[in-house]
Amino acid sequence: MPPMSNLEQLAMLAVEELENRIRHHNKLYWDDAKPEISDYDYDRLVEALRARAPRSPVLEDMGPDLAGRYGAEVTHQTPMLSLDKCYDDETLESWGSKFQGDVVVTPKMDGIAASLRYDARGNLTLAATRGSGLAGEDITANVRTIVDVPNNVPHGEIEVRGEIYLKLSVFKDFEEKFSNPRNLAAGALKSKDPARCRQYKPSFAAYDVLGQPLESEKEKFDYLVDVGFPPLEYKLVPKDTLRAGYEHFAGTRDALDFEIDGVVFKANDRAEQERMGLTAHHPRYAIAYKFQGESGTTTLESVEWSVARSGAITPVACIAPLPLSGAVVSRASLHHAGFVGKLDLSLGAEVVVTRRGGVIPNVEFVKTPGHAPVLLPKQCPSCKSDVAQQGDFLYCSHPESCREVQIQQLAYFCKVVDIQGFGEKLLAESYDRGLLRSSVDLYGLQREQLLSLERVGDKLATKLLGQVEEHRRLGLATFLRALGIDELGKHVSKILEDRYEILDRVRKVTREELAAIHTIGEIIADKVVTGLAASSEQIDALLQFVEFTAPPVQSTTPEGPFTGKSVVFTGKLLAMDRKAAQQLVREAGGETPSGVTKTLQILVIGDGKVLEKSSKELKGEKLVAQGTPLEIITESDFLQRMGKKST
Repeated sequence: MPPMSNLEQLAMLAVEELENRIRHHNKLYWDDAKPEISDYDYDRLVEALRARAPRSPVLEDMGPDLAGRYGAEVTHQTPMLSLDKCYDDETLESWGSKFQGDVVVTPKMDGIAASLRYDARGNLTLAATRGSGLAGEDITANVRTIVDVPNNVPHGEIEVRGEIYLKLSVFKDFEEKFSNPRNLAAGALKSKDPARCRQYKPSFAAYDVLGQPLESEKEKFDYLVDVGFPPLEYKLVPKDTLRAGYEHFAGTRDALDFEIDGVVFKANDRAEQERMGLTAHHPRYAIAYKFQGESGTTTLESVEWSVARSGAITPVACIAPLPLSGAVVSRASLHHAGFVGKLDLSLGAEVVVTRRGGVIPNVEFVKTPGHAPVLLPKQCPSCKSDVAQQGDFLYCSHPESCREVQIQQLAYFCKVVDIQGFGEKLLAESYDRGLLRSSVDLYGLQREQLLSLERVGDKLATKLLGQVEEHRRLGLATFLRALGIDELGKHVSKILEDRYEILDRVRKVTREELAAIHTIGEIIADKVVTGLAASSEQIDALLQFVEFTAPPVQSTTPEGPFTGKSVVFTGKLLAMDRKAAQQLVREAGGETPSGVTKTLQILVIGDGKVLEKSSKELKGEKLVAQGTPLEIITESDFLQRMGKKST
């Protein structure tokens, strides 16, 4: 009699013995990573049990001990980096100029980023949250309940990354108990009972795959669909039409069955991605254009043009009433004249409006064109002077005699100096009556003049005159800022007050001297010096009525190893966090600006930095190569100068 085959031998075993053997080898393979038999022999055991007892619970329990692993830390084989972000077209276009080829555009789902690992046999062995980017938490048991996630793929060892989210249509059944879909998705994944996670019906959108020799993002999306993941809508667009990609997904936002908080752009060509590389925080080849608030679609009814105190003529969209962020808006910003042309704006157009930060409504783009183009004004809407165009901006050509410009300048002066009670209607009537034509006239107002104005009685006149009288003594910084000179705001006026103390010295400062001051630079210096000269007559007239408070008492500058030095930190610090390091510099007499510029004196590289140089370090090295006297030191050097030990 010939010897029995392996299959015949297995057929002789009792069902219980088959189950015990499968449990034993399953644990060795999945949980202990110490298999004793080949995959072929294991599959034979399973086939034998399935033939003898197709309903055996062991057949359902094969795989890792997921319940015992739930929540365990998982180190990502490749870090799950965040995406760099932008909020305007200029930044997006700048990003797009750094590589060649087309761009893949996808919606940025508001969900939970996750990584799925499949072994050489194509089995889903591990699912983990993004966590810190370097390590996340094991959520395999719960992810196995998501119908969008195949438990087996045909192409072997890969890692799939995507977003776990809740469809809006599903969330309707739970919205009374949960604040938003993302929170519910996160809660479902945190459940220690996979059956409960299944009840919430989370979905999965795959957007990346590692472990396959695919040459483009488009090939990745096609591959993911081939192995069983639901398709994710994407657009393949040329670099010069990035805005169109954004508008497509932002325009369909209301019709989607899931929440998105932006649009993702990624260089399509993998070779270009590898050339661009990564930072410690994000890949350089991808960026997320983030939404800034609740959006809605409405109709553009008209465009109004207003005149600012600078003489700039700016457009405002008048729209059909639209509920946004708890308010009904009927007007939205169009920024400047160039933006009108960029949008190719037309009356009657369907436009998408976003209430940025829940406050300022802005027209984002045109969804459907209207019936008549929006024309730029040729005359100032206030004084009818000719319009002058400078780049994207329109200006009144005679602001010194423009009613609206002068009224806005009066309002600005009152606001900065804190003279209260002079609202725009009162200022407008005072201007039209010839009582107020400049800030100087405020200090010459008489009671009889105020009483001649509508709705001004004796009580209000007394209050207004009292406000003017109380504000004849001004700090130098306040006086300078109230002049309304371009770029002479809080920051620069305070620097001038601290450094020069009296007005005469401020008026004599040169462009070169001012430009050399840290954080000011050539452009600001030129505008400030030019503005002070142009305001000379107004300054002299004001000095007949106002006086300055005593210069602020200068605190003694602390003496230390960084006295008078500007210091910037980059990279990961090991000894302390960045705020603590900056505080040490200030206590040692130094300054801690935010960026690397030509005036920076010391750049400190953290000892915990990654191999790749940060953008600040690269910029610093470039400045040094150009001859800038910038000193680049390590964190250890910094600590040694401070008299502290490095860790």
